[in-house]
Amino acid sequence: MERAAAIAEEQERIIEEFALFEDPREKLEYLIELGKALPPLEERHRTEGNKVRGCQSQVWLVAEYDEAGRRLRLRADSDAIIVRGLIALLLRLYSDRPPAEILATPPELFERVGLGRLLTPGRQNGLYAMIRRIQQLASVYARLDEGRIAAS
Repeated sequence: MERAAAIAEEQERIIEEFALFEDPREKLEYLIELGKALPPLEERHRTEGNKVRGCQSQVWLVAEYDEAGRRLRLRADSDAIIVRGLIALLLRLYSDRPPAEILATPPELFERVGLGRLLTPGRQNGLYAMIRRIQQLASVYARLDEGRIAAS
């Protein structure tokens, strides 16, 4: 089984993908394509408890922890197509990763590919709210990992 690339490596791959687009509109169109390809979140997960606060649109984020592999699996969805594209990028970076790696690798790609300048302030706030939520979840599971390692 092939091991997933580290977050930093995946981030560089995404940056290379966006480098293919010169026009900012092309970047947004690509983001929309990514959003359309994102699998929908099951209706049972679209709850108040799974909502990400601070987003203009509705965003739901679900985390599942694989204890054996010590990896955090993330799934998310939104009612806004551009936000779905942002989610697709965040999931590529952070889903199925160790919590400590998530915490150690903040996303730089949004600024490096110029998406930060293309998003409205409200969308930027929502993006950073999603990142904060992922980091909060990773922090919880990283502490659980530390406790398990110390107890063994």
